[in-house]
Amino acid sequence: MTAVATAKIELACRRWLEDWVIGHNLCPFAKQPLVAGRVSFSVVSTESNDWLSQFIDWLLFLAEHPAIETALYIAPELDDFEQYLGVVEQFEQVLDLGGWRGQFQLATFHPEYLFADTEEDDPSHFTNRSPYPMFHLLREQSLTEALATYRHPERIPERNIEKMQQLGAEHCARALKNYKTD
Repeated sequence: MTAVATAKIELACRRWLEDWVIGHNLCPFAKQPLVAGRVSFSVVSTESNDWLSQFIDWLLFLAEHPAIETALYIAPELDDFEQYLGVVEQFEQVLDLGGWRGQFQLATFHPEYLFADTEEDDPSHFTNRSPYPMFHLLREQSLTEALATYRHPERIPERNIEKMQQLGAEHCARALKNYKTD
């Protein structure tokens, strides 16, 4: 992938975070670290398909750089949702077996994201859809602190689903497509 293509993908994901996630208040905790410059964006690739080694490198990097609050690892080549979910499952095992659980949390976003037991055309999927496949690593401590200052954080997912249903699947799909660069 060329440097120009990488920069375009990173910019598209940054715009999505600013306009979609923060603009629709899908994550009430996203704005502060972005404004403070504490969000890392990285477009990643692996020719050997060795995502586990990369994930461990990401964890080690974040552990060594506490100024980075949260990191988005954008993986354009994981466009197949089932393959992506397989990688996510492996990452979750690394968090558990490697003793990283409690230090970091993994959030997932994908252009084809589907919640289990939900109709395929349900707008709720857009709460976790992004222009490109990505892995979001968050610091547990930061998340715990943010949740402590927010009234009724348990209502965030249901509020987000309601927002997507108000916008409608067609609107959400058009908006998401506008972030993607080809």
